[in-house]
Amino acid sequence: MKLLNKIFLILTFSLGLLHASAFLMPDQAFKPYAKVNDTMQIETGVKIAKDIYLYVDKLKIELIDAKGLSIQSITKPAASEHQGDKVYIKSPNFIVTLKKDASLKGMQTIKLKISYQGCSEQGLCYEPSTKEFTLTVDTDKLSSTNDALGTKTEKKSETDSIADTIKSSSFFVILATFFGFGVLLSLTPCVFPMIPIISGVIISQGEGLTTKKAFALSLVYVLAMAVAYTIAGVLAGVFGANLQAALQNPWVVYSFAGIFVALAASMFGFYELKLPDALVTKVSTNTNRNGFIGVAIMGFLSALIVGPCVAAPLAGALVYIGQTGDALLGGAALFSMSIGMGVLLVLVGVSAGKFMPKPGPWMVMVNEIFGALMLGVAIWMLEKVLPSSVTTLMYAIVGIGFSVHFGAFDKDGHSFKRSLSLLLFLYSLALFMSVLAGAPSIKQPLGFLKSQAAGTVLPANEKKLTFTKVTSLDELNALLKKNRSKKIMLDFAADWCTACKELEEVTFADPRVKEKLSEYVLIRADVTANGAKEKALSKAYGVFGPPVMIFFDKDLNVEKSKTIVGFIEPEAFLKHLQ
Repeated sequence: MKLLNKIFLILTFSLGLLHASAFLMPDQAFKPYAKVNDTMQIETGVKIAKDIYLYVDKLKIELIDAKGLSIQSITKPAASEHQGDKVYIKSPNFIVTLKKDASLKGMQTIKLKISYQGCSEQGLCYEPSTKEFTLTVDTDKLSSTNDALGTKTEKKSETDSIADTIKSSSFFVILATFFGFGVLLSLTPCVFPMIPIISGVIISQGEGLTTKKAFALSLVYVLAMAVAYTIAGVLAGVFGANLQAALQNPWVVYSFAGIFVALAASMFGFYELKLPDALVTKVSTNTNRNGFIGVAIMGFLSALIVGPCVAAPLAGALVYIGQTGDALLGGAALFSMSIGMGVLLVLVGVSAGKFMPKPGPWMVMVNEIFGALMLGVAIWMLEKVLPSSVTTLMYAIVGIGFSVHFGAFDKDGHSFKRSLSLLLFLYSLALFMSVLAGAPSIKQPLGFLKSQAAGTVLPANEKKLTFTKVTSLDELNALLKKNRSKKIMLDFAADWCTACKELEEVTFADPRVKEKLSEYVLIRADVTANGAKEKALSKAYGVFGPPVMIFFDKDLNVEKSKTIVGFIEPEAFLKHLQ
């Protein structure tokens, strides 16, 4: 019996050791970290292993030996419910904003203490732990940044809410949510320039194009576009870059505009645009495959050329990538959103293939229409780097030339075709007149007649809003301090930003919006140059690209719930302000 008891004890002890070995050691389960970013905010948190969770009420962040520095606010991620307790089931990341005494200057060394406690899903709870970090803060930067930022913000902006959705939702919920965002974005002007591109690409395939092949080509185009968006987005999130400005170098824009002029010339029949025969032979002997390669290249380039519109879902994904470094999940969200944006393009491509006329005079006419649309896309791109007077004149010349070619004055032509051509001719002529009058406008080409009739003095409610322009953080901070007791709106904009121009011409031109904004001091952060000081200004406010509107209260606190990313209609803008 004694021998059996000993054996039993040994076996029990061994099983206990085996079970214990299944649990992680505390330093494996929890890996706290802390660092100071460029704006002198502290990025901190606890990386937790798989099947580990942290109690929200046990996690505390505090300063030790701060010497004139204190915590002004802490931005916290969303928590989850677990057996009746609030817990973090994913590694929580915090942004700690500091404030300082007025007399404090230069570099300051501080200690940050993190206290935490968590458990394993396997049934083991760890003892409370603490970790201290020694950090160095440039208090001069802290002063300029925090005076501008302000932090009495309880409500989150739409961008931050979307970023939290990625942090707290399951993988498939994230993909479905961002796919829905993409479908909604496909109905905005962001995607419209791609419609003539994909239609022209499908039409250019010529004879033998079936609906099935049109669908396949459209899908390849959209997938290539999605890959480009995803790569560009992940890089922007990781490096904090301005997603739109990356490809706004004038020579890049000129080169890409030239590509569309070349495509237009091909559609007009000046030459046949195709790969050299020697290259075709090397790539494949299958002509269909060559067609798919060309469409994929065009889809990839189109995403980069047209440039993504910065909207809340895109900015939310970029914020998530920037804060967590999780490029895989953030990239998956961007890819899903891009596919959603491409649904409309696939429908357009399939329609172009299904309803394409049989070879003959109609086919020539269709090619010429899409050739004119390609020229329109090229001019639209040049709007980013050329004055509006030049691009409006280009639209006018293309419109007048095409309408005459299309039969505006052809008495023997089809009446419907001649009527459409005549309307295009009259509109293009109005554009030409607006340029000569020194008031170029695409939407209201004859608007200059109204102002002339009023003696060149616009009514009070039609005067444009006046913004004070800044290009650096120092300029902005000085202006904010000067207007401390007033409500302030900061508008991030750029000359190459199409959505910014739309805001100016539609939303900011609305009389009700102008009346409401008369209560605000209006500041415009001009990031056209995208130089070092403009990048620092954007980075201080977490802006990945214009347009973005940020609102301050009378104490210079950012009202984050009011932050607007992307274009917004006048009605929605007014409702948002209320």
